[in-house]
Amino acid sequence: MKRLPLLNLAAVAGVVIAVTLITVKNVHGTTAHELLNVSYDPTRELYRALNAQFVAAYQQETGTRLQVKQSHGGSSRQARTVVAGEQQADVVTLGLYSDVDALRKQGLIADNWVQRLPNHSQPYYSTIVFVVRKGNPRHIHDWPDLIVPGVDIVTPDPRSSGNGKLSALAAWGAVTTRGGNEGAARDYLNALYQHTVRFDSGARGAAIGFTVEKIGDVQLAWENEALREVADARDELEIVYPPVSILAEPYVAWVDTNVARHHSEREARAYLTFLFSDAAQQTIAQAGYRPLSANIAQRFAARLPPLKLFPVTAIARDWDDANHRFFDENGIIDTVLKPADSAANSSSQSARDKG
Repeated sequence: MKRLPLLNLAAVAGVVIAVTLITVKNVHGTTAHELLNVSYDPTRELYRALNAQFVAAYQQETGTRLQVKQSHGGSSRQARTVVAGEQQADVVTLGLYSDVDALRKQGLIADNWVQRLPNHSQPYYSTIVFVVRKGNPRHIHDWPDLIVPGVDIVTPDPRSSGNGKLSALAAWGAVTTRGGNEGAARDYLNALYQHTVRFDSGARGAAIGFTVEKIGDVQLAWENEALREVADARDELEIVYPPVSILAEPYVAWVDTNVARHHSEREARAYLTFLFSDAAQQTIAQAGYRPLSANIAQRFAARLPPLKLFPVTAIARDWDDANHRFFDENGIIDTVLKPADSAANSSSQSARDKG
């Protein structure tokens, strides 16, 4: 009987320890003061640098040390994983407005999410360019050059990738913004995908196929990804800037339902606000993304030259309209790609039958 109080004390101590452990764990099963940034495919290096800067600055300001985890993949596919609850993102930094807004439509993000951060929640902008082999042996300078006989194209799948979607819209707009009608634009897209020899779910897979596996003559790539590839390729690649391309505007937001669950809204808000600071804008420009700051943009003008870029409103009413017209089931892209998919499946079946 005399031992019971000691046992009770031990039990109470065990409960206290257990509660303490629980309080420093969030729903990910990892330590508290952690953020998960679900981003699109080629931003790995960018956010690795930005995260280190932010963590140091936030600790100095608040005394709290954060850990920022990253997840990368095709922008539209990443959005679907957050909607499905497969990734409990505190923040999303995705390649397209429509991918972030898909979370709002599912009740995960507040209706006014675009107005909660500077510049309508766009910390930088970019575009789609061409990456070609050194010396440009196929003489590719403009969009029509992509569909001449013998040219093989590498581009991500527009059904899963922001890079793929923007490449499709850039190709369409390269026709319609220069006087062509929608029939001509559809014919051009059809020819473009007939020349495509590699479809990846995201931008980084396409980059590996083109640079490492040496597939294709030209890659349709984010400008920042193109700059990284050329820098890493040791004089094997070069960038071609077409006369016209699309204005790509990645968006960022904290995910209201998840930050409420994780008690991380303060950190998530601070993290995204940091992206608009001069320090972050400098890092953004160094990584090949086009900064909002005019002064910083001027310092990087040689690396990021002025371009003629058309907005999505040049080819659709807005992003919702573009997403519906081009990327919904039985939309323009679906109808263009279905014949190619059928041909590919038939070829695969024939090969299996022969085997």
